[in-house]
Amino acid sequence: MSLHSVEALFDAATDAAVRQEWTALATAGLPSQAAHQGATNAPHLTLSVASAVPDFVETRVAAEVGAMLPIPVRLGPLLVMGSRRFVLARLVVPTDELLRLHAAVARAMSAAPDVPDAVRPSRWTPHVTLARGLGSRQVGDALAVLGRARPLDGSIDAVRRWDPAARRAWPVGHKPTMDA
Repeated sequence: MSLHSVEALFDAATDAAVRQEWTALATAGLPSQAAHQGATNAPHLTLSVASAVPDFVETRVAAEVGAMLPIPVRLGPLLVMGSRRFVLARLVVPTDELLRLHAAVARAMSAAPDVPDAVRPSRWTPHVTLARGLGSRQVGDALAVLGRARPLDGSIDAVRRWDPAARRAWPVGHKPTMDA
């Protein structure tokens, strides 16, 4: 079953830095998120997932997050997850502001069906995926390519919804813009 998601998007500089890491992995012949050429493929931080996100839940998410943005974010060290095939990611440092954003989305998503425990408060591991499906030898190669990754400071500027059935994403919250 494909899951609908609510995702945080980064400022332009942070987005570009993550895309550079994707490119470095791809250039080394390793699995990379750069291989996904869809228009909606973007570096993101998954805040919640569910089997569906009813309109009233999406409205709640938008109401909860709009005034919170932007928030500072730090992408920290590399993180390897999995057991047979691995995911390489950047840990996102869980600051108070990030945890408040996550809790707000979790409250709004509490009415959505099939929200897994892994994205609930106190169980969530904030991360940005760099590569999926790595074999054990490829993990070492990927760490050699990106192993000197330094912390990256930026901001979360928007929150979007992803609908896997429609294969589209749209904003549900974003930082206020300045009037001219």
